[in-house]
Amino acid sequence: MLSPDELALLEAIRESGSLSRAAARLGKAPSTVSHAARQLEERFDALLFDRRRYRLQLTPAGLLLAQEAARLMQDVSRLTQRVKQVAGGWEDRLWIVTDELLEFDTLLPVIHAFDELKSGVSLRITHEVLGGTWEALRDGRADLVVGATNEPPVIPGLRWFELGVMDWVFAVSPRHPLAKANEPLPRQEVMAHRAVVVADTARRGEGRGYGVVGGQAQLAVPSMRAKIQAQRDGLGVGWLPRQRIAGLLERGELVEKAMDDPREPNTLYVAWRGDHQGRALEWWIGQFKQPRLAERLVSGIDAVP
Repeated sequence: MLSPDELALLEAIRESGSLSRAAARLGKAPSTVSHAARQLEERFDALLFDRRRYRLQLTPAGLLLAQEAARLMQDVSRLTQRVKQVAGGWEDRLWIVTDELLEFDTLLPVIHAFDELKSGVSLRITHEVLGGTWEALRDGRADLVVGATNEPPVIPGLRWFELGVMDWVFAVSPRHPLAKANEPLPRQEVMAHRAVVVADTARRGEGRGYGVVGGQAQLAVPSMRAKIQAQRDGLGVGWLPRQRIAGLLERGELVEKAMDDPREPNTLYVAWRGDHQGRALEWWIGQFKQPRLAERLVSGIDAVP
């Protein structure tokens, strides 16, 4: 490892091309700089400076030393900052997993607010679906899960609170055959048409699904937004969040259909494990407890259309 003075010496010689100019830049006598340069070469047992030309240059070995030393200094600086950060109660990184039901757009103002804290904590935000959301918390792939559905499972140290309730509507394109069918729709009639689903991302077991009749053809899509688009285009049928598609229903781009067996609303949860709770996790938990943010998340308000 080079000292800051040695690194500054290499950089000064590389940029100035002369011992005298490097000395002036460093505020030292040329003889002092020349001696320090020779000491460096002796220390590494390598020729670091090309003195054969009019302009003093670093040899390939010297250039490599300067570049790698600078990188190491930056790494040490970042490590020092991270150590201070963790010692101050902040985590090194916070991994937040949201259920695909929620729109990422609604989190953007919260991320901006978190950045203003200048905590140094690296954020990682990813999506999971249905059982995959709880599984991420249980398996250590999340520090905090947001929008998880169904009752909280048994997880050591689990802590949680309710984020809100999501209402559902069975919706089809006005061009779909079910759009003009008599209501309420029976299960057998729905079964004859393809369902659009967002696949469960759970790694264990077969995963879960909502509102799909056994044996019904399915179109699996990557997100709730994609599911809404597919159903709007008549590619299938299924249950959609009422708040998210209110505008599409009003404009007639989707048609609500009454069902023989209505779907119950889903309670959405925020959950974390209480055994490792740092300042960043506490801050985010506090944000999700705010009613206005919870309402935006559940309804999809501010989401890009």
